[in-house]
Amino acid sequence: MRLHPGETEATGWRVVTVLDAVRRLRRASPGVTGRPRVIAIDGRGGAGKTTLAERLREAVPGSAVVHTDDLAWNHACFDWGAVLVENILRPLHRGEAVNFRPDPWITHDRPGSITVPAGAGAVWVEGTGIIRAELAPWLDASVWMQGDLDQQERLLTDRDGDSPEQLQHVRNWLLEELPFLRRERPWARATMIVAGPPHLDHDPDTELVIAPPTAPETGRSTRRTQ
Repeated sequence: MRLHPGETEATGWRVVTVLDAVRRLRRASPGVTGRPRVIAIDGRGGAGKTTLAERLREAVPGSAVVHTDDLAWNHACFDWGAVLVENILRPLHRGEAVNFRPDPWITHDRPGSITVPAGAGAVWVEGTGIIRAELAPWLDASVWMQGDLDQQERLLTDRDGDSPEQLQHVRNWLLEELPFLRRERPWARATMIVAGPPHLDHDPDTELVIAPPTAPETGRSTRRTQ
């Protein structure tokens, strides 16, 4: 399996139900009250982050999903941490609803907004680069999706196409992604590793393939309260 430089290949893979995976993530933050649990889902493009986030949202009634691609849109590949904290994570930690239109959405007349209703039980924040040191105090648990990079690249090409413009976009992305992930080591901070794509037989509607963290230190810091 070809992994990111410095990434440790996970072992002890097992098949669990989606609900069991949710329970494991909840146990990582037993003291959360008065606000939603904020759980990050990280991995390379093509790993299946968006699909996993939607499956978890469906498994937890009243939960919501935030996509970091919406913050990165016409902004920057990874330089959106402060925007995420001030406009989404801080309000969530205060138990407030979120209704946020990033500046590029306004500038480019993109309709809608990033919304999370008040009273959500969990918020799944998915996107490459969400598990990072500056965001650790705001995350209650996290998932790293580990898989063969060559396979993930093929899946990404199948999804987004192989036009010259798209291939150049991927090359530009990798120029920022590889050093960023090498520095942040999200796989070593994660609460849980999920196979992306899975490599053991399982029911894709009700089960996940998971492994324990690849390092004893998950990288989660004391959570903020406001």
